[in-house]
Amino acid sequence: MDRPIRVLVAKPGLDGHDRGAKVIARALRDAGMEVIYTGLRQTPEQIVEAAIQEDVDVVAMSILSGAHNHLFPKVVSLLREKGADDILVVGGGVIPDDDIPGLKEAGIAEIFTPGTPTSKAIEFIKANIKRLA
Repeated sequence: MDRPIRVLVAKPGLDGHDRGAKVIARALRDAGMEVIYTGLRQTPEQIVEAAIQEDVDVVAMSILSGAHNHLFPKVVSLLREKGADDILVVGGGVIPDDDIPGLKEAGIAEIFTPGTPTSKAIEFIKANIKRLA
């Protein structure tokens, strides 16, 4: 690849806990990816703007607040509106199994729930980014 995979790690909504986001950010960095962490309490609009400005390959969102069914699809929708639908979008956090199919239908490529090895997320991203290798 001409450059490392660039990943925006984001915490959408009013969620105030970011331990999981920091764990995944470190794992992605250790795997050779370039990670941009937006910090807590980001709106979908802020996440999309940062993703476009930073020219990322992946948006990885982490959520614990229960607002995933609203916030994750909103980010996908905004990326499409801005012509950035080539960005891979993944999510993680406390997400009920029953919600995962709907999130995938909304354009979230994969959902990683608590206990998922970070290696699984790394492998998924490497196998599914949409830019040419």
